[in-house]
Amino acid sequence: MASVPYPFTAVVGMDDMRLSLVLNAVSPAIGGVLVRGEKGTAKSTVVRGLTALLPALDVVAGCRFSCAPDSPDPQCPDGPHEPGPGVSRPTRLVELPVGASEDRLVGALDIERALSEGVKAFEPGLLAAAHRGILYVDEVNLLHDHLVDLLLDAAAMGASYVEREGVSVRHAARFLLVGTMNPEEGELRPQLLDRFGLTVEVAASREPEQRVRVVRRRLAYDEDPAAFAARWTAEEGELRERIAAARALLPSVRLGDGALRQISATCAAFEVDGMRADIVMARTATALAAWAGRTEVDSDDVRQAALLALPHRRRRNPFDAPGLDEDKLDRTLEESKEQPAEDSGGDDDPEPDPDPGDGGPDGGGPGGGGVPPQGGPAESGPQEGGPAEGGTPEGRPGESAEAPAGQPPAPAPSPAPEQPAAPAAEPFRTRVLSVPGLGEGAQGRRSRARTEHGRTTGARRPSGALTKLHLAATVQAAAPHQRARGRSGPGLVVRRDDLRQAVREGREGNLVLFAVDASGSMAARKRMGAVKGAVLSLLLDAYQRRDKVGLVTFRGSGAELALPPTSSVDAAAARLERLPTGGRTPLGAGLLKAHDVLRVERLRDPARRPLLVVVTDGRATGGPEPLKLAARAAGLHAAEGIASVVVDCETGPVRLGLAAELARSLGGTAVTLDELRADAIAGLVRDARGDARGAGAGRAA
Repeated sequence: MASVPYPFTAVVGMDDMRLSLVLNAVSPAIGGVLVRGEKGTAKSTVVRGLTALLPALDVVAGCRFSCAPDSPDPQCPDGPHEPGPGVSRPTRLVELPVGASEDRLVGALDIERALSEGVKAFEPGLLAAAHRGILYVDEVNLLHDHLVDLLLDAAAMGASYVEREGVSVRHAARFLLVGTMNPEEGELRPQLLDRFGLTVEVAASREPEQRVRVVRRRLAYDEDPAAFAARWTAEEGELRERIAAARALLPSVRLGDGALRQISATCAAFEVDGMRADIVMARTATALAAWAGRTEVDSDDVRQAALLALPHRRRRNPFDAPGLDEDKLDRTLEESKEQPAEDSGGDDDPEPDPDPGDGGPDGGGPGGGGVPPQGGPAESGPQEGGPAEGGTPEGRPGESAEAPAGQPPAPAPSPAPEQPAAPAAEPFRTRVLSVPGLGEGAQGRRSRARTEHGRTTGARRPSGALTKLHLAATVQAAAPHQRARGRSGPGLVVRRDDLRQAVREGREGNLVLFAVDASGSMAARKRMGAVKGAVLSLLLDAYQRRDKVGLVTFRGSGAELALPPTSSVDAAAARLERLPTGGRTPLGAGLLKAHDVLRVERLRDPARRPLLVVVTDGRATGGPEPLKLAARAAGLHAAEGIASVVVDCETGPVRLGLAAELARSLGGTAVTLDELRADAIAGLVRDARGDARGAGAGRAA
């Protein structure tokens, strides 16, 4: 990897992303940027290029926590510091890997020395390194939940606390949070989403000429990074000076009552939660005015601030697409402009009180979005990648659909054309479906598991670094040896062999694989809308419980993997929405396809346990010997102890009970669409696979 970063001003296109980063450089109090976009669009390249444009910092010499010399942190673990001149160093870009441990993020405390010597031996983590700088998280949507919680706490309080059984260390941690993500791989939790001041969408250009420029520049950079960067030295210097000038002008920018009224009216019109959106918009609009060299915020600044600060805050559920209705935005701005001004306490207050919990690297000040002047940073974006991969086309036209026959025999099926995709019914709240037994998968909110966080259930010797001390067990292990170790004072003599790791039980996320019957029988009596509504409800539940999801569909003469296992429930919902129906019911093929998918996923992620959800009326009519094939395929799942639920979609006064038979063959349970909403579903999966089968199901992966 080249040691010279790609110049920020050499990026082609990506104007919104460049603008958002520059605005945060002008006013760090905006609160950072979330960049959403397809793979290969140089998201990381642009973020790394920003660091060279930021001013140097003065820090206390030798302080590992980057204390400012003129106002050192009185609680700094390396302190106390005497005021002095300090030393200058560049602003840091600290990268948080997706697979980082908790100790790597917040720092590690030596428990052995703390117990035996009373010394707080602390090794700082990434939050300390990022103080007064940039904390960059690539693929932030894949970050583990417990790391997200730690980030939320640090972002809210401007400090990081490391505690181990009553021994604690605190240090300042104010940073500019920049995250990048590919929405196809899953969405962010709303709490973390709201912590990003601004959000932008990026995509590779579809214009051949612009793509040619991207490739030429990238090839030139790869050939000789230093020479390429030298050609952009002048542009980088001009942009750096412009950012410094905007920073100096920022305190003089006035946010008038009219602009503030437009901001409040816009946030109210789009029904965003809380007041953080109003504050971020005010800061963004003010920063945009400073960036343009003006001392007054105007309507264009407010409009651009809304486009940057509101899209990720107006989503009501994970299936809502981010974005704003620009026509509604324009109407709201025009109407609020025409309203008579009210006395809001005087014009001498140029901006709202800063929110202390949302401060950026170096404290407050308004900042915000506004319409950027066209003379902003040079063209943007080294997009090393090509166009995004298109989604898999949904629903191949199949052969003529037939209404399937029942088992026992029913009247001969009559040919029927393929039905168009039916709209989904309104999603509803479902009860918890969980995998029995005790797993060890990724942290989530569905099934019981041994985790790093949760209630303490026991103790064991640590296999590596001690992370969660079981104090009582440690004291119990050390107590018999105190006389032999020559203990003479009140302190406890502790050796490393005495330390005990707490064993904790929490919740894990699972792989929820949906096998959905899309045959002609599902289109009968307009069943498919209700079925899609039920599956959407389960997808929403999977999103909230941090599961991976996959989608297998079967119809006509076979089955297909409509969506490989992913963390993106949005993608699953989109595939389901476009799913057509028609043809026979190859139930056996669907179950075999599901078995193949689970087998591959078990190799990729053996710790993540699966839950198979089969959505069908239980008929099997497609392919040779459909009943035998379905029974054999169900037996494969049962033999491997895969937890399963059959959602029975059969309706009408006469029911054949085929879904219940399928559930028995799978070793799972059958649930009707009505029961999916009712209290009766609570614990059905656990009950169905409990007792003698519980241990085997607990090992399923």
